[in-house]
Amino acid sequence: MLQKRLVIAALILGAAPVLFAQGARAEDPVGVTATEIRVGSTFPFSGPASAFGNVGKALLAYAEFINDKGGVNGRKIKLIALDDAYSPSKSVEQTRKLVENEEVAFLFSPLGTASISANIKYANSKKVPHLFVLSGATKFTNHVEYPYTTTGLASYDTEGKVYAKFISEKMPGSRIAILYQNDDLGKDFVGAFRSYMKDDFGKLVVAKSYEATDPTVDSQIVSLKSSGAEAIFIAGSPKFTAQGIRKIREIGWNPLTVIISSTTSVAGTLTAAGLDNAKGVVSSAFLKDPMDTTWKDDTAVENYRAFFAKYIPGGDLADGVYVAGFSQGEILEKILQQCGNDLSRENIIKQALSLRNFSPSMAIPGIVINTGADNHQAWTSLQLQSFDGKSWVRFGKLINAAAD
Repeated sequence: MLQKRLVIAALILGAAPVLFAQGARAEDPVGVTATEIRVGSTFPFSGPASAFGNVGKALLAYAEFINDKGGVNGRKIKLIALDDAYSPSKSVEQTRKLVENEEVAFLFSPLGTASISANIKYANSKKVPHLFVLSGATKFTNHVEYPYTTTGLASYDTEGKVYAKFISEKMPGSRIAILYQNDDLGKDFVGAFRSYMKDDFGKLVVAKSYEATDPTVDSQIVSLKSSGAEAIFIAGSPKFTAQGIRKIREIGWNPLTVIISSTTSVAGTLTAAGLDNAKGVVSSAFLKDPMDTTWKDDTAVENYRAFFAKYIPGGDLADGVYVAGFSQGEILEKILQQCGNDLSRENIIKQALSLRNFSPSMAIPGIVINTGADNHQAWTSLQLQSFDGKSWVRFGKLINAAAD
């Protein structure tokens, strides 16, 4: 009897480590170990919107920066950023790879309206946090339909209404031309003008679209000039915004020109357009421009410059797209800090929706992030600005886009 008990005890003790290990693995959140958290994203590192790939490069650099400091709460960030070439089908393939093969804890900062559209239902059905996606498409702010998604740009609807109001007040009764990308991005901005202008939209606005695969927008610009418009609003990617600005000047047209905030990079958009051609262009911002002399003694900008020199040595400091990636990195770090040691997907989305008066270091003073159950947007305030041929100059009051 004693021998039988000893055999049973030995079997139990021998099995205990295996049972314990299996239990520990079963309790580990997806994508998380004692030393690492896996985060996934997709960016257009190639393709027609490759200028936006620099957002991803800056985010990767920020993850490296965090890891060099020891990570967050003792864990290093393994950021897996894949190229989707601004192609929805490729983005679906890469996103599924991140979730099903790489088993990331969550998706963070994927970029591109069409690509996000192709993945948003999948991410939400899988209950994978789909955080601070880089698109202002209004539909992504629908927190009832997409409870696991948060956005990293002011919605195109609210941003567009700010521009419609600005143009209408500055040039009342003037005809307005709109050049827009034929997707959710462009259509949302057109819808914002229509919503703000109401009956005047049909009387005063002439709009022309282009496809992201088109070689140029030259013919659309020529056609819009012939409409007699005195103002033009361009809602598209950096490549086509630059083409549009350049063509406007080449044909001797001099309308009030307004572009969207995601295309304001001096290096990425305006240099390609020609800095002289871009003089007087108006847009909006929520982040500081490191080349703006307004911030020459700003501690945050000095720290950004030091970060840039070390972690993005081959980059162009004048390319404001990098600032967006850097700020996304600060948001990522903040969420993980708030998560503590609970890195379950449930707590990750909870903390993403619990940002309170958080001001990333490169945010324009007065602009803060407040997320919650009824607000899944990071940025809801904007500052109008005008390009003087060298840098952007802010003007007017800070505008709360969500309330405007």
